[in-house]
Amino acid sequence: MKTTLAAIEALYAKALTAMKAHFAPGGKPDGKKLNAEQLRAHGLAYFATEAMACRELVLWAERVGGALEAKIASAYVAELARSLRSGLDLGACETVSIEELGVTEADLRETILRDDVRAFVDEHGRADAWVAIAREARERGFGELGLDDEMLREVRAQFVKFVESEVIPKAQDIHREDVLVPMSILEQMSELGVFGLTIPEEYGGLGLGKVAMCVVTEELSRGYIGVGSLGTRAEIAAELILGGGTEAQKQHYLPKIAAGEILPTAVFTEPNTGSDLAHLGTRAVKQADGSYVVTGQKTWITHAVRADLMTLLARTNADDPGYAGLSMFLAPKTRLDPAPGEKEFVDAGLDGTEIKVLGYRGMKEYELSFDGFRIEGDALLGGAEGEGFKQLMRTFESARIQTAARGVGVAQAALEDAMRYANERVQFGKPIFEFPRVARKIGRMVARVQAARQLTYFSARQKDLDKRCDLEAGMAKLLATRAAWEAADANVQVHGGNGYAEEYLASRLLVDARVLSIFEGANEIQAHVVARRLLED
Repeated sequence: MKTTLAAIEALYAKALTAMKAHFAPGGKPDGKKLNAEQLRAHGLAYFATEAMACRELVLWAERVGGALEAKIASAYVAELARSLRSGLDLGACETVSIEELGVTEADLRETILRDDVRAFVDEHGRADAWVAIAREARERGFGELGLDDEMLREVRAQFVKFVESEVIPKAQDIHREDVLVPMSILEQMSELGVFGLTIPEEYGGLGLGKVAMCVVTEELSRGYIGVGSLGTRAEIAAELILGGGTEAQKQHYLPKIAAGEILPTAVFTEPNTGSDLAHLGTRAVKQADGSYVVTGQKTWITHAVRADLMTLLARTNADDPGYAGLSMFLAPKTRLDPAPGEKEFVDAGLDGTEIKVLGYRGMKEYELSFDGFRIEGDALLGGAEGEGFKQLMRTFESARIQTAARGVGVAQAALEDAMRYANERVQFGKPIFEFPRVARKIGRMVARVQAARQLTYFSARQKDLDKRCDLEAGMAKLLATRAAWEAADANVQVHGGNGYAEEYLASRLLVDARVLSIFEGANEIQAHVVARRLLED
């Protein structure tokens, strides 16, 4: 296994050298060339992501030391080595050949086409190897998580119990009735410390690390993505305040966020900008008394009705059309929990319209309209204008790690649902699990989910060590959101026609998984960011 991993990494090193020569001959990536040849650049990002996932799976298998874990890692490494012979899959309707990454036939012969690597691939990448993994997983579970810390194992056990008793029984009804997650669940999450998980103890939080955040987020998302995402806005708000807030802002907001007394929402995206934050148009104009008046439109604002604090990005300098003209505000609003038909926004100068969505329904999405909405001057994050984009950038690593953990949770739910259904559903006199293509799907799902989990944990560990990890976080987001979609899609296929019925969990997991590769930076944007970082290094 290690020999094949080394061959993959050697081939990646050759591709990276060739791509640096092409895209960054002077040591700095050529932005115009990167934009013009996105497929090649993004192919490098996916190659690097899969190679790192292989490495983390191999290290995980060694730490755990189990036979099933070794089989999972071996099969994943073998599959990548085999697929690289032809190229890389970037997603629906998009592939890039390995030659387009500057790899030559000689490079292939020196690495993944060597006889010893071919022999490993033939042994561990064959169809019956995946079936064997599925069979063993059915009897023994899906492999150890690789959590070395007893405290983390206890945290996970606590949330497994909560999810099984309180979340899963309600999740399908929340989705089908398109209603908000019940306040009873939010209250219990507050009691369990979800909203203050990573906030330092001096500000009322639990002071745990990002690995703990991943463990909790994954488990909550396994129950329902809407519940797993409830902590995201608290995480973003806390990161913003910790990284850029004044001491007074930290003392005022962080204990309330940690206790669930304040529910934040992130108000960044605009209808015509998406990821292009430099060109935000929402204005915050300073008044004579030091307050600000906000005018503009925001969209895809999650949990907006119940939130009582908006982390609001707006332009305070109309003469600067770029990043330097942006500022971040901690803007209070009225929290409501209205009955159907009741008014949802009551603050002067603020109104909203719900955006109906396929999945991800438990918090609801809104387009917000600001027309003379007033914010006090002390709401300016850090007390300085023009720092908003820099302040937001500091949150991206944690946000993307958390999104990756949500992807792992949804993927795990799909895997468990597929395994359960495949063993219960009888056709032609036996459970459909006994048909090789069904079992093979499940075996591959086991490996994809575990790879995404281990890469996500790795990125979280880097963050906990205070290392720059935008590269690792971006890779984790790419891999885990893709794993969620692949697992959810395979689960529907295992269910057949039943997977398309609303009453079955499989249909909800499919539409919930689909959004993960879009928010927190669409995966195309994410691949571009990863590619640029690889070429910079």
